[in-house]
Amino acid sequence: MRANLPALITLIGYAVLLVGVSFWAARQVRSEASSFLLGGRSLGPLVSGLAYAASSSSAWVLLGYSGFVYSTGPSALWMIPGILLGYAAVWLFAGPVLQAASRDKDQLTLTAFLTETAGPRVTRLIQISATLMIAFCFSYYIASQFQGAGVAFDDLFGIGMTGGILLGAVIILAYTFAGGFLAVSVINTVQGVVMMLVAILLPVLAFSAAGGAGGIASALDDAPAGYLSPFGGRAGWVAAGFVLGMTATGFGALGQPHLISWIMAARDSRARVMGAGVAIGWGAVVYAGMAILGLSGRALFGADTPAEGIFFKLAGDLLPGILSGIVAAAILSAIMSTVDSQLLVASGAISHDLGAARLMGGRTILATRLAMLAVSVVAVGLTLALPATIFDRTLFAWSALGASFGPVVVLRAFGRRPGGPEVLASILAGFLTSLAYEFFLDSGPGAVWARTVPWLAAVAALMLVRIVAGQHKETLGASAKL
Repeated sequence: MRANLPALITLIGYAVLLVGVSFWAARQVRSEASSFLLGGRSLGPLVSGLAYAASSSSAWVLLGYSGFVYSTGPSALWMIPGILLGYAAVWLFAGPVLQAASRDKDQLTLTAFLTETAGPRVTRLIQISATLMIAFCFSYYIASQFQGAGVAFDDLFGIGMTGGILLGAVIILAYTFAGGFLAVSVINTVQGVVMMLVAILLPVLAFSAAGGAGGIASALDDAPAGYLSPFGGRAGWVAAGFVLGMTATGFGALGQPHLISWIMAARDSRARVMGAGVAIGWGAVVYAGMAILGLSGRALFGADTPAEGIFFKLAGDLLPGILSGIVAAAILSAIMSTVDSQLLVASGAISHDLGAARLMGGRTILATRLAMLAVSVVAVGLTLALPATIFDRTLFAWSALGASFGPVVVLRAFGRRPGGPEVLASILAGFLTSLAYEFFLDSGPGAVWARTVPWLAAVAALMLVRIVAGQHKETLGASAKL
């Protein structure tokens, strides 16, 4: 095993920080579920915005998106405006109704928001369906983050992917288990700052090493046909569909349970609006930085480096030994930022929405922690048993959750209140259509139908059930008059 003393020292220091924050947060957590799952809805704009941003990205942007740009070229940049518009939509468009519902009706999860207008029988069906969807998708999502941690630990210490995955899972589970949402909020805020600083430093160095814009353009002259095209070599309607598919990816944010939690946890409307500015500004800097990093890496190394290893390759080559280890270890901590919030939301869905806490005499926090452990074990097994790229795992989970829950959130943001049967039909249609595209059809980046058809299916199912329900009421009314 190769040694990287600076990285090891940094990781030990970071572990001490995690333990300290977890113990502090555990002392702040009160017995009620809102304290453990939403931090008492007390987050200011800086914490909520940075924590949201870090949770939405981490391994997805640092390793996945930089690698996607490296292998695909400038056409990958179409994803950035969609991501930023998605941030704005969830904070400013859907945010007011989400925040109000959480405070006025004591809703702690997205599932509770979805069942607000449903009767008891349909509520239970929605709770079961939504919890299973969240657990399934987050297993994929968390697996991608564990994979990122495995890549990082192996790169730093040469302990192998399996050892790296297990070590990353243990560290993340430990601090989330102890401190809940408050610990996750503080830690993700720190991670968000670290990610942004490195997303400025390393791309600047890579850009300079590649000879600036002129050097990159010259080096990429030999790239395969279509690599430098803004549409990836596509033309006409195919190019338009590609752009729509890439930008539409960002609107999956409207259906992400772990991101919506940060909206619910903001202390007031002012904190939510200011938090939106923090999150959008962060996203613009970090995604642009990783795009520059990917193109600079392609200019420097050609196509011979594994795509999702380009970040660590550049860090190792461009930074002094000590700084390289420190930066790599710090970014490893940032990779953890998505998993902690997802673990908390998935376990909260199982304990609070599915009712596991009732089986334990109402001990919600205990049930949440046990569910957290179970989800972690499943995600580790999935990571080891079903190899895939970080980017592909995350893209599927993001798209499926967005299509399942996003249309209902959008409708509620417009002031409509769909009934329980409509909500149930919509989330099932969105999820099942996403599964069909993932396992049987084309679902890769830029696949316009995979990004749009599941949403359309969810909206169509919602409208169809509403029409049928309306006709049924008219029939009953006519029968009553007779």
